[in-house]
Amino acid sequence: MTKLAGTALRLTIFVGESDLWHHRPVYTEIVHRAHAAGLGGASVFRGVEGYGASSLIHTQRLLSLSEDLPVAIVIVDAGEKIRAFLPQLDELVREGLVMLDDCEVIRYTERGKDREDRER
Repeated sequence: MTKLAGTALRLTIFVGESDLWHHRPVYTEIVHRAHAAGLGGASVFRGVEGYGASSLIHTQRLLSLSEDLPVAIVIVDAGEKIRAFLPQLDELVREGLVMLDDCEVIRYTERGKDREDRER
């Protein structure tokens, strides 16, 4: 398990849901590469509506023809590990937004681990 507490770096990547890397969604490739790099964790969030540099609004509303909804991938880990991962994004993110934010990790535990510790 990765130990993480205190000051960290949050990496947020915005891409389109239909963006592909070798016939695979870009967000999936980013998550798998983050896992392989040993980063603390990654989550993908699908937007219901948004726009980016093109100013074209994408929405999930029934009457809309858009199928390219915004997707955000959020990864939090120690600053040096996040910065070491950034070159991979140069290869994967052709259109999108990559942001870094300082953050503070209050609690990070393995799922189910806290329950096991309390039962002991």
